[in-house]
Amino acid sequence: MKVVNLKQAILQAWKERWSDYQWAINMKKFFPKGATWDILNLAEALLEQAMIGPSPNPLILSYLKYAISSQMVSYSSVLTAISKFDDFSRDLCVQALLDIMDMFCDRLSCHGKAEECIGLCRALLSALHWLLRCTAASAERLREGLEAGTPAAGEKQLAMCLQRLEKTLSSTKNRALLHIAKLEEASSWTAIEHCLLKLGEILANLSSPQLRSQAEQCGTLIRSIPTMLSVHSERLHKTGFPTVHAVVLLEGTVNLTGETQPLVEQLVMVQRMQHIPTPLFVLEIWKACFVGLIESPEGTGELKWTAFTFLKIPQVLVKLKKYSHGDKDFTEDVSSAFEFLLKLTPLLDKADQRCNCDCTNFLLQECSKQGLLSEASTNNLMAKRKADREHAPQLKSDENANIQPNPGLILRAEPTVTNILKTMDADHSKSPEGLLGVLGHMLSGKSLDLLLAAAAATGKLKSFARKFINLNEFTTHRSEESTKAASVRALLFDISFLMLCHVAQTYGSEVILSESNTGGEVFFFETWMQTCMPEEGKILNPDHPCFRPDSTKVESLVALLNNSSEIKLVQMKWHEACLNISAAILEILNAWENGVLAFESIQKITDNIKGKVCSLAVCAVAWLVAHVRMLGLDEREKSLQMIRQLAGPLYSENTLQFYNERVVIMSSILEHMCADVLQQTATQIKFPSTGMDTMPYWNLLPPKRPIKEVLTDIFAKVLEKGWVDSRSIHIFDTLLHMGGVYWFCNNLIKELLKETRKEHTLRAVELLYSIFCLDMQQVTLVLLGHILPGLLTDSSKWQSLMDPPGTALAKLAVWCALSSYSSHKGQASSRQKKRQREDIEDYISLFPLDDMQPSKLMRLLSSNEEDANILSSPTDRSMSSNLSASQLHTVNMRDPLNRVLANLFLLISSILGSRTAGPHTQFAQWFMEGCVDCLEQGGRGSILQFMPFTTVSELVKVSAMSSPKVVLAITDLSLPLGRQVAAKAIAAL
Repeated sequence: MKVVNLKQAILQAWKERWSDYQWAINMKKFFPKGATWDILNLAEALLEQAMIGPSPNPLILSYLKYAISSQMVSYSSVLTAISKFDDFSRDLCVQALLDIMDMFCDRLSCHGKAEECIGLCRALLSALHWLLRCTAASAERLREGLEAGTPAAGEKQLAMCLQRLEKTLSSTKNRALLHIAKLEEASSWTAIEHCLLKLGEILANLSSPQLRSQAEQCGTLIRSIPTMLSVHSERLHKTGFPTVHAVVLLEGTVNLTGETQPLVEQLVMVQRMQHIPTPLFVLEIWKACFVGLIESPEGTGELKWTAFTFLKIPQVLVKLKKYSHGDKDFTEDVSSAFEFLLKLTPLLDKADQRCNCDCTNFLLQECSKQGLLSEASTNNLMAKRKADREHAPQLKSDENANIQPNPGLILRAEPTVTNILKTMDADHSKSPEGLLGVLGHMLSGKSLDLLLAAAAATGKLKSFARKFINLNEFTTHRSEESTKAASVRALLFDISFLMLCHVAQTYGSEVILSESNTGGEVFFFETWMQTCMPEEGKILNPDHPCFRPDSTKVESLVALLNNSSEIKLVQMKWHEACLNISAAILEILNAWENGVLAFESIQKITDNIKGKVCSLAVCAVAWLVAHVRMLGLDEREKSLQMIRQLAGPLYSENTLQFYNERVVIMSSILEHMCADVLQQTATQIKFPSTGMDTMPYWNLLPPKRPIKEVLTDIFAKVLEKGWVDSRSIHIFDTLLHMGGVYWFCNNLIKELLKETRKEHTLRAVELLYSIFCLDMQQVTLVLLGHILPGLLTDSSKWQSLMDPPGTALAKLAVWCALSSYSSHKGQASSRQKKRQREDIEDYISLFPLDDMQPSKLMRLLSSNEEDANILSSPTDRSMSSNLSASQLHTVNMRDPLNRVLANLFLLISSILGSRTAGPHTQFAQWFMEGCVDCLEQGGRGSILQFMPFTTVSELVKVSAMSSPKVVLAITDLSLPLGRQVAAKAIAAL
């Protein structure tokens, strides 16, 4: 017989009572074109015929069940067909459909094309909507039945609906497919949410607690689908976190002037990557602050740490509060952190002894003021610490009883900074004497360093420096003036000049140069500092034109210094004298060396130079330092003697006001300037630095030892101790400067790969990450762009990638990549700007993976505009192409970090897909596991966007990675292609 269509074939089978396998054989005879049953809508046709009467047709249903079991029809076509049935009053039909769903709803799969897998996601979403509508209808009927006194039938159907719902939703795979469908069809998801609300209202009135709790459980599962990626398991096996400790110590030791935002972001990143609970995270920050306070060197170092702990860290916590999500309030977490801190009595006692006060008390008050603690918590914690201190060893001795504690001074200095800034905004020409009084007060004792530390910790140091530059510039413009006005002008010039030099040496010259004047006017001090001031890592040429100004002015200055008993102040151009003094000193030095001038004349000249303003002595020594560097050891004597003469104070009656205070600052500036030269020549010069501290971290490296030995030794000590202290940070920083980023990173990675004990390797990772924070951007480029590809492509090195060091290296690489990628859009921190940049071009000529793949690599790393446009259109592209999400987002591949990440992921993809397995394959898997583990859930633009989409299908073959959540985590679900790849991978699991 000739069959015209599907409906006729089904009716004939029913009339002739064919068995299910007989029906299947005949169907294939009637429609011999192969597996086109979904195109013919077989599932829908069978259901339509089966559901014509009040009860379902069992024979036709048996055909459908056979078609499902023998995979004649896809699961998605069956689910779509079921979801079209909407007559929920026909109990038997509904129950038959629920039974059909029962056959496969907990083991859905699809091995077809990506479009078919997406079809399965959509069909499952429709089926979920249908199940909810069916449940709501059953619940409604049950309620009506209860009112009429006939509950039994409705209750059975409701229980069946809820059972199927629970079975469908309890599968993580199904929830993952629904997650993708929700992103594909937002409107359908909205309908589901409405349905859920309506169902909740109906079920609230049900008497059966079992059904109610079952319904609530289903509701919870549905609501968890959109957020199923943000759930992280708590894995806490420890209470110490060396990375947080080292990041805080690093910031407090070398970057007090840095903005708080980059520090906050870095800390948040560390907390997220290491899954640290907030109370322990905040506790670790406080522990690091107290250790820093106890360890800090006397003087400026101690003041910097005090300002960092009591002014900057509370501000950091205020910003961290905005990042905190969770059930608990952030203030509760801070309170818990303090509770833990109070148990560390020896640490607190030692800090109290060092600072000569109750440090915890000051800190609690400051946190309370910033709204980080409630008043009740503050009082409770204060009382506990007070009781604890009564049992502490005697803290105050007679000598230090009268010394005011630094924390109190710093907290008082902070509002003073604001007042001084306001004072300096006034018109200087109106009351220069009043301003001089304010500046004189700043110079006394340790006031200046206190104010600078407070300004640095609160981000006001740049505007502080700017005000002093403006003041210094003001004194270079003269009008008719009296002797008194001339001396005030000389003092204002000198004090502002010395303060600016002191700021540049204590906090880095970028603090002064950071806000360069946009009006085109170049200020004297900025010019002098950039061209003439010696700094660490800056070599000056003593014959540079900047040291050779107008010769006639130089001659008159030499004559002035040589002839006059003292310099006249009226109409004196101090800035010109400062610029000309270098050339004048050269003339005088030549005259002395050639016997034209005697030592007595030199003494008179140096007394004249430092007699009125100390700035002239500073400018003279700045040139002498550059000059001495260029001389042989036997030629240096007279230059060094001249530095000695300029360094000592002048004992004279007619020096200007505040002379002793100015000399103290001058001595400190000169000591910093000369340190390098004196170290090279092993010369001693006694600087009268009364009241100023010596430089604590100079001459750190032991003499006559290879720097590689120093590096391995210091790392071994740090690893043994379990945390990085301030001194070690300075040594690592010096070694990084000396050896360069590649040398530094490569040797430390070698040390990591030598470790064989798991707990040691994990500790090493935490410490290395914190050491790499010295220059995270450059270290990451070297690690991901050179060191890892070198290890992964050289089979002789694969052995070193075995577990545990291989796992540790993968974790370290992920942490560095994530940190650099999240922060490289922002600005480099001030300490990183000082370091010489590595050659960025190195990363543009990245090697191909092998001879077979240059085109693939070049396409991925292509920077051409035309290529970017081709790549950004995902239509008409086979799934086999090595496309990555970053290309569809058209990420800039000229950026070195983006290139390096793209190259590394291409290499990892190639390793996972290759036929040769080994430790390198395992490493690739660990790296991907690390990426998933540290993922910022829900966050777009993670480093995984550089992974080629083909990697997903390779990864799910690895047992540890073959879970629906992993697939969702590693694919970019904001892209249609990303959703297709994820659906295909999950449906095949």
